[in-house]
Amino acid sequence: MQPAPTRHLPIKGTYNVRDLGGYATSGGQTRWRRLLRADALHRLDEEGVETMLASGITTVIDLRHGDELTHQPNPFNGHTAVIYHNISLLDGLAPAQMDEGDVLLELYKLALMRRQPALAQVLRIIADAPPGAVLFHCTAGKDRTGIVAALLLGIAGVEPALIVEDYALTARLIAPIVADITAGAVARGADPASFQRLLASEPATMAATLAFITAEFGSIAAYIERIGLTPITIERLRNRLVGEF
Repeated sequence: MQPAPTRHLPIKGTYNVRDLGGYATSGGQTRWRRLLRADALHRLDEEGVETMLASGITTVIDLRHGDELTHQPNPFNGHTAVIYHNISLLDGLAPAQMDEGDVLLELYKLALMRRQPALAQVLRIIADAPPGAVLFHCTAGKDRTGIVAALLLGIAGVEPALIVEDYALTARLIAPIVADITAGAVARGADPASFQRLLASEPATMAATLAFITAEFGSIAAYIERIGLTPITIERLRNRLVGEF
């Protein structure tokens, strides 16, 4: 008998690879090994890459910006076994300049309003991806990855409380690499004190983000339509999450 899938995939060289399967929806639950969210993959050695491939990934979406790619190259960029995409999700946004309140909440709001073409592109890639698992990631697997994961789970019909719970899981998993992430950011010019504010993943931040989407657009489904996804694409996206391949 096959062992039950687990949410966290403990792959050497990563800390925050998580499956979006197994979340309750109105019609059942999200499917395992369809969508994986992750932190940066540059620490993977050859064995780690093979383990990742064995998990079923056929598509990798890297949400980081060009400077991150230069300093921490993605091992799947150019890999023959996967289709690799790079979309800089927060391009042009500067969270370090936000000084008051919940900095991450303001960043997420900005991304949802100003980076709609990029978000639509990510979702279309997921909807149109070949069979197999799609893995999307950023550096910590928290902010850029968290926004995309929230939209995906919302489209699948997962309750807001579970979306918040999924977001908050990052805090425990990235604890061993907080110093490493901070050092990398400082090496790229970030102020260490300011950057520390960006490492949280408090449930209240995602709860407020979901409330913002509801207040501004009515629902996640309405937001997805507003940013340009067609009904056919939305149905393919939903099928990847909850349907049969």
